[in-house]
Amino acid sequence: MTPEQKHLIRESFPAIREVAGPVSLLFYGRLFALEPALQPMFRQDIELQGRKLMDMLTTVVDNLDHFEGLAPTLRALGQKHVGYGVRPEHYQVLAQALIWALAQALDTAFYPELRSAWLGVIEAVSLAMKDGAAELSGS
Repeated sequence: MTPEQKHLIRESFPAIREVAGPVSLLFYGRLFALEPALQPMFRQDIELQGRKLMDMLTTVVDNLDHFEGLAPTLRALGQKHVGYGVRPEHYQVLAQALIWALAQALDTAFYPELRSAWLGVIEAVSLAMKDGAAELSGS
């Protein structure tokens, strides 16, 4: 990520956090609309799950300058998600749903450069999680 992309993400995140509950509900609604087969994986209260999602996004944003330090945590998270039935192809659907939810939250402030910056972060997180998942299978 470029310094400018990190700046854009940090600048946009307070507005997202301000509406964290609705954003997470939009995200899960969109995720299940795009891929209904994923819904049974979420056995916990979806609002609690949404808080966990927003907590992880906060951690990622807070550590943009030291992202490599998050790698062990993200790999472990990817391994944990294998146990829930998450497969590598699910990460693309997740990214699509999350970008859509962020766009809904930020409306016209979600301009192309900001969208690109968020996509970069989501892809970096997904890659680290998929790496962790792959470690379980030895691939």
